[in-house]
Amino acid sequence: MAASVIQLIGFMLSALGQFLISAATAMDMWGLQDRSFSVVTSVFTYSGLWNSCVENSAGMTQCRPYFTILGLPAMLQAVRALMIVGIVLGAISCLIAIFALKCLKMGNMEDNIKATMTLTSGVMFLLAGVCGIAGVSVFANLIVTSFFFTTYTEGGYGGGVIGGGLGGSLTPRYTFGPALFVGWIGGALLVVGGVIMCMACRGMVPPEEKRQNYGLAYKAASHHTTVYKADTRSRPAYDESFRAQSMDGRHSNQQYV
Repeated sequence: MAASVIQLIGFMLSALGQFLISAATAMDMWGLQDRSFSVVTSVFTYSGLWNSCVENSAGMTQCRPYFTILGLPAMLQAVRALMIVGIVLGAISCLIAIFALKCLKMGNMEDNIKATMTLTSGVMFLLAGVCGIAGVSVFANLIVTSFFFTTYTEGGYGGGVIGGGLGGSLTPRYTFGPALFVGWIGGALLVVGGVIMCMACRGMVPPEEKRQNYGLAYKAASHHTTVYKADTRSRPAYDESFRAQSMDGRHSNQQYV
């Protein structure tokens, strides 16, 4: 019963993590424009793995998809690949875990087979979580690198100062979007759920039975003492004139002493 509960908890956590990384992959708010030093606040831009969007103060949003693949940065393509691999692994693991649930009866499936399927799904959930966390972390590293190495455009702090304010404009800088946190949480849930599924596998294995009919069973020789008793029966007396009879019925001259 405990193994079944642990398996169900691991499956629910993994399924929730799978949903979160799928939602994070589809979201457009991976990178948000940092408006702390922005002069123009009526326009707000953000971007994701598939689209780049612009939102104005009136709430109107216009998104433009990335129409090219070869023109995108290599790291962005790597993030895409990691998230897609994580989603595929998680989807396959969910299917395997459903058939491996101990609370569901699938024909005459034995417990050891379900334990093996549970272990397989747990490992795949773990790999899916690692892929999701790695993809989100790579994108976050890109944002951090771009944030600290963004330079000002012409005019910056200097000649174009009017009334002590900022002259010119700043190059837009991006910060973490909500999709990154959703992806991190989803990946962490997948990892935790995969570990729990692997732990539940040990409790699902039936106790090891005695191995029978496996090779020749060795039995130790029993220690029995054989008691020899003297034969007390009376024997017939033979006289010296007894002669041995040969095989063909003739008498020989040999005498028994």
